[in-house]
Amino acid sequence: MAGTIEALVPGGQATPGPPLGPELGPTPVDVQDVVAQINDETAAFDGMEVPVTVEYDDDGSFTIEVGVPPTAELIKDEAGFETGSGEPQVDFVADMSIEQVKKVAEQKSTDLLAYDVKNAAKEVGGTCASLGVTIEGEDARTFDDRVDAGDYDDVLDE
Repeated sequence: MAGTIEALVPGGQATPGPPLGPELGPTPVDVQDVVAQINDETAAFDGMEVPVTVEYDDDGSFTIEVGVPPTAELIKDEAGFETGSGEPQVDFVADMSIEQVKKVAEQKSTDLLAYDVKNAAKEVGGTCASLGVTIEGEDARTFDDRVDAGDYDDVLDE
């Protein structure tokens, strides 16, 4: 009865409790071993929610795939805030530089639909807008237009 379990876990801080424990309990794997390996592999994402897939076999062997945290988590970590704005068009919670936006875009590039850094940055800008984060001191809702106008070509075309 091999299977797969997918969960979002706090990077480097997974425990045998929910969400992993109840899912892994009825399987033949050693829950402590799985949790330890997940914590080792997600330590770089300390505190961020990280998607993890555990594939296991009947003999108790398992493999772990660690995904990239959601874009919002990467933005919150990079900009240094805990929660987004309740009114993102009015109350702004943080400001990001174009370099920070590029960094998040590059981290997330494998999961985005964009075909280059410039378009990936535009996707990140959309998430910034929904969180109430400004980019270079300006409303993130205008970021796409500024990128299309070439305002950030010196950074995004590198």
